[in-house]
Amino acid sequence: MAEAYLHTLFGPRARALQEAAGSRASYARMEARAGPVDQLTMRELAFIATRDSFYMASTSEDGWPYVQHRGGPIGFLRHVEGNRIGFADYRGNQQYLSTAHVAADDRVALFLMDYPNRRRLKIIGHARLSEDPAVITALMPARYAAEPERGILIDVVGFDWNCPQHITPRFTEAEVRGVSQPLVDEIAVLRARIAQLERTAS
Repeated sequence: MAEAYLHTLFGPRARALQEAAGSRASYARMEARAGPVDQLTMRELAFIATRDSFYMASTSEDGWPYVQHRGGPIGFLRHVEGNRIGFADYRGNQQYLSTAHVAADDRVALFLMDYPNRRRLKIIGHARLSEDPAVITALMPARYAAEPERGILIDVVGFDWNCPQHITPRFTEAEVRGVSQPLVDEIAVLRARIAQLERTAS
């Protein structure tokens, strides 16, 4: 796990800095075990299936890095088959930056965050645009009010899990509601009881 990811991303300067810092030996052992790709396991697939957003990095035709937020219903980023994942590309502001970048250079990087549990999965792979209606339909979340323009399929080359250090926990509205609703319900019951007691006392 992460061997192909590290082997793909480490360059001569990174390896030299690791050597100077004393971490090169352990990373060299990991690289030596690298195959062509890091195979997704049930752990990664389960994590992917519960995301409602991620960040995708691509490179402009002039070599500038570009990061875009992608969001949708839980599970909108889907496992297609094997080491391939994908999502429906919805109509937006019609700048088509990621679309143009992927058409010129298919390499992308994804950041998938689980803020409440302070987990982060990094993925690199080769992206492909598809306007095949069958592909778009398969990737489009059911009953989601968005207009898909294409599908984006990503063949995963590598991935890496990060430690939770420096990840600040954040919670969605639904998560906060789930925790606070019992308290809200209890307050309503107590208020009703107080009102009943006041009527009895008067």
